[in-house]
Amino acid sequence: MELLVVGAGTMGRWIARTVDADVAFADRDPAAAEAAAEAVGGRTVALDGAETFEVVCLAVPMSAVEGTIAEQADRARHAIVDVAGEMERPIAAMTEHGADLERASLHPLFAPENAPGTVAVVVDAAGPSVDALLAALEAAGNELVATTPEEHDRAMESVQASAHAAIVAYGLARESVPEGFATPVSIALDELLEQVTDGDPGVYAEIQDRFDGADAVADAAATIEGADLEELRELFAAARPDDAVDDHSSDEHAADNRSADDHPTHDQPTDGEDDA
Repeated sequence: MELLVVGAGTMGRWIARTVDADVAFADRDPAAAEAAAEAVGGRTVALDGAETFEVVCLAVPMSAVEGTIAEQADRARHAIVDVAGEMERPIAAMTEHGADLERASLHPLFAPENAPGTVAVVVDAAGPSVDALLAALEAAGNELVATTPEEHDRAMESVQASAHAAIVAYGLARESVPEGFATPVSIALDELLEQVTDGDPGVYAEIQDRFDGADAVADAAATIEGADLEELRELFAAARPDDAVDDHSSDEHAADNRSADDHPTHDQPTDGEDDA
């Protein structure tokens, strides 16, 4: 497989390492492309070059993915995919600019350094190149979870935007306390805060900008602040996470990512972190 990875950051390097391909990197920062090619193995090409590839993978921030798809779709001979982290807008852009191509949107739900892990997958137009790419991801130990763009992006509002907002809000609200006063809950929250703030702030900012979720956290905090004792008891009981995860859709579509015959095109837009 000839693979062009547009974007030489951590996700671009991850896909290049995971897929058995002749890899070329293109990036708006040529030095970053050179560093990625040296680290992963491969070569570099100009971002505005005319060379074509079997598969083009967009590994750019969510705020840049639609424009990058428009600029790079003509370089794909067989397939175009993205790993931006949202799905509705990239799928729409790939359909517009790569109507005759195989198309897929992938969201690794983990930081590259924690690979392998779960990868949310939407196959919008299946074919042998996309099938080979998915097979390589699975062979590397990743679990592929079939979804739709709408389902994925709605889930990201909860598991990414709301979760990150709640953790960062705790970090901004907490005050210094004397040594020895930490509780198991505060210790766990401090560990989560360290995990979130140790990542790239730009990635987390993109998630907050792209997905709703912080408003729900703010509304919940206001409800807690205004509640009386009995209402607080009810709120804490209602917050138990027993029913927070719905596994039904993943199993229903598990086989859909294997072949062109089994994977219909999604006409309607249809969630996943690394944490980021």
